[in-house]
Amino acid sequence: MAELPTVMVTVDKRAQSLESVPASVSAFEGEDLEAAGIDSLEGVARMTPGFTFQASGQSGLQPPVMRGMTANIMGFSSSVALVVDGVPTLRGQGFDDNLLGIERVEVLRGPQSTLYGRNAEAGVISIVTRKPGNDPYAVVSAEIGSRDKRALRFDASRALVQDTLYLGVAGELFAQDGFIDNAFKGGKEDDRKRRNGRLALRWTPGERTDATFRYAQRAYRDAGSLWGAVTAPRATVRSGTDSWNRSTARTASLDVSHALASGLRLRSITANNEFTDRILQDIDYMPPDMLHVGRNHRFRTLSQELRLEGRLGRAQWLAGFYADRDDHDLSFGQKIPLGSSTTSATQKGDSAALFTHWVVPLADRWTVTAGGRIERDEVRFSLEGGSEQSRAWTRFSPKLALQYQWHKDAQVYASIADGFRAGGFNAFAPEAYRRYQPEHVRSFELGAKGRLLNRRLRYSVSAYLMDVSDMHVQQIGLPGQMFLTNAASARPVGIDAEFQYLLGSGWQIQAALGLNRTRFREFRDGANDYQGKHNPLAPDITGHLGVRYDAAQDWYVQAHVSGAGKVYLDAANQYGRPGYGVIDLTAGYTHGRTEWSAYVRNAGNRQYDTFGFLNGTTTIYSPPREFGLRMTWRM
Repeated sequence: MAELPTVMVTVDKRAQSLESVPASVSAFEGEDLEAAGIDSLEGVARMTPGFTFQASGQSGLQPPVMRGMTANIMGFSSSVALVVDGVPTLRGQGFDDNLLGIERVEVLRGPQSTLYGRNAEAGVISIVTRKPGNDPYAVVSAEIGSRDKRALRFDASRALVQDTLYLGVAGELFAQDGFIDNAFKGGKEDDRKRRNGRLALRWTPGERTDATFRYAQRAYRDAGSLWGAVTAPRATVRSGTDSWNRSTARTASLDVSHALASGLRLRSITANNEFTDRILQDIDYMPPDMLHVGRNHRFRTLSQELRLEGRLGRAQWLAGFYADRDDHDLSFGQKIPLGSSTTSATQKGDSAALFTHWVVPLADRWTVTAGGRIERDEVRFSLEGGSEQSRAWTRFSPKLALQYQWHKDAQVYASIADGFRAGGFNAFAPEAYRRYQPEHVRSFELGAKGRLLNRRLRYSVSAYLMDVSDMHVQQIGLPGQMFLTNAASARPVGIDAEFQYLLGSGWQIQAALGLNRTRFREFRDGANDYQGKHNPLAPDITGHLGVRYDAAQDWYVQAHVSGAGKVYLDAANQYGRPGYGVIDLTAGYTHGRTEWSAYVRNAGNRQYDTFGFLNGTTTIYSPPREFGLRMTWRM
């Protein structure tokens, strides 16, 4: 009888089975994501309870939303950390990945500031790429689809020197025509192009040392955003202004692990993470060039992490040091009927932290996990030609969890953890709204997870309550002008649940459900009182159901249904996006090393546009139904 395999994860910065982590964790193997046709973090979010993205309509700008906590487009901070091979991205800009050459994606929900520091107050998305080794490996896929879609992806590796030096490369070329008609200039307004690549050079000079240099780049070369006027026919503009997105992400890192003779293991991750956010976007959608906005932001973070891990008796421990330096050049321009203006600024920052994490068995079935992190953050800001302003904070973030292993494949746990999101400066807001304080979270969680029915059923259920103070709220002023305030407090409460079941005879079912209620406890803005209103961008429900059948004759079919509840864009809950559900279908056949598959995404052609963006002026369009064919060859 087939059974679900043991899944190993490293989201707690050490290898352990998925069932042994005292937290709510979703894990997706790279091969499973490829089989489901998922090549983006948005696709991962659709299968994950309590996790969505804020619609922006722009590639490379993808603020995450988790457990009622949101990111912010203009605040340059996120409530969720994205960590790729140990390299963090802590803002909505550049929060993206094309899932090239990956081994696994792990989604850890709940505050993780003990191990990951600031801006991990709601969770962590950890991506682990595949390490090249002695065995040759190659996968190539080609795809064609609706709107003249063309895509080529490859992932290959081999040993350059057996047992010593290995090379891995992966890449993607993608192009697709848009679906928004430009009734003035003709053609489509929102064509999409991207060129992505990864390189890994691994060196193992001995049994104790493993060093990998990695370089990754994502280049977006898009036309306009998926935007249009709220008063215009759907997916139609009459724009005379060229709109474009030429953003680029680059990351270089050196990851070195060395086992010491004493049984300790030392690991160092040094990284330079850059994202250039360059867009020009028409926002009146009419022939005259009356209103447009532009960004030319360059974000750069240089980071260093050192950590040492070992054992003390039966206890496993980890201790580490982390430091980073931000150097951001910011430029925002806009044109209004009265003229044009460009505002330039610099934002710099330094962070340093010490942290530790312990797993201590108390008895045969009881285990305590405890940790703490003390972090010092400083932010410096200056407008072009102005004097520099600075702010600094020191924060201690503890975590404590107690788990009971009532069966070899099942446990229950309870935890309490603190998290925080860094404060800073609103670069392009009026002076009265220039500064904002850190946001603080304390979370209480109860959960159960394990495998049942001869390991054919994997389940995970968690309930949580979070107390949020000095809450960051995104406010919208003039078109293109967004800023943060600490105006609110809230108490998110919810449930996350996941199930995976092997029925036998080739059938498999996956299901996920996230329930969340996040309302403002206190929020006054002048004469406006928003007490009891929904936190913007946070749905009350997310869900996913997937069914797959693998036949003995080497063919398969699968269906995925995913959706989310209604969200609002503003604190007054005037604008938003309705709840929606979409259906994705795939069928495939494998012959030798080659697989042929056909798919339909958004089979029901469901429209779930976001209305009222940019202070009620703009609609962000959802993509229409899409058909495609894919051929994959595996070595």
